[in-house]
Amino acid sequence: MSAKIMILGYGPIGRAIARQLSDAGREALVAQRREPADLPSGTRFRACDALDRASLTAALKGHDVLICTVGLAYDAAIWERDWPRLMTNMLAACAANGTRLVFVDDLYMHGPQRGPLHENTPLDASGRKGRVRAAITRQWQAAGAVKTAALRVPDFYGPGVMLSVLGEEVIGRLAAGRAARLVIAADEPHAFAYAPDVAAAAILLADAPDDAYGRAWVMPCAPARTPREVIGMAAATLGVKPSLQVLPGWLQRLIGAFVPFLREWSETSYQHDRPFLVDGSSFERYFGFRPMPLERGVQATAASFIKT
Repeated sequence: MSAKIMILGYGPIGRAIARQLSDAGREALVAQRREPADLPSGTRFRACDALDRASLTAALKGHDVLICTVGLAYDAAIWERDWPRLMTNMLAACAANGTRLVFVDDLYMHGPQRGPLHENTPLDASGRKGRVRAAITRQWQAAGAVKTAALRVPDFYGPGVMLSVLGEEVIGRLAAGRAARLVIAADEPHAFAYAPDVAAAAILLADAPDDAYGRAWVMPCAPARTPREVIGMAAATLGVKPSLQVLPGWLQRLIGAFVPFLREWSETSYQHDRPFLVDGSSFERYFGFRPMPLERGVQATAASFIKT
């Protein structure tokens, strides 16, 4: 089945989905408030406000699958205000159009764990943003009229991904001849998802039969490595010294009194101050999916930062 797809949001994952569909000769619709300047060939655009139910319902007409790649501002108050409304609107729009929903999600709904995160890990986060993600998970789980599949993704990286823990402040700075700035523990193994892999996984779900729906899937990742090792891979590609500055947790909390992002970031310190592992084997088995090896993904990402 090649589903007729509408992509809601056009950040790094939405852009990668549109590009992969275009490369495969498939048409897709990108919907958001403003038209992007870099839509791939064959990709249409429709202005849409996802916080307006009527606007979203009208935009979705005629589509088999809605892939949500929306990322709200990294602010707990905004998440509490807008995510439940956005999920309500998506479920209502899908129900009205007979459309399935693929929700590109994160892993904030889980609290501290002892082992790899998997699909049945409890929704036990105690922080504000984690509680929001748990609440909207329960929303789609309770919406029996809409077939929904959630793709839970850890920190992702890749060409064109600037605002990530491996993005502009890490690999981008190395490419500019400066020391990488890291806000996660340098020497704890950490799972990273390759953005083009996330896009490919979302498309697989969009085209999958109905038995892939009604559940969450954890995104398969290459075996976890420490950020220090990843930075070494990037530096080798760039031909530079793997210089590194780490902002420790206690200093993040101190500076967080004055820097809103760090204040928000410290809420989920348990995701980046100890091993952070995921188990995407269910997805791998069902789809025969193999994630990009970390060495190759980092090499491609580092090369994308080289100024030509």
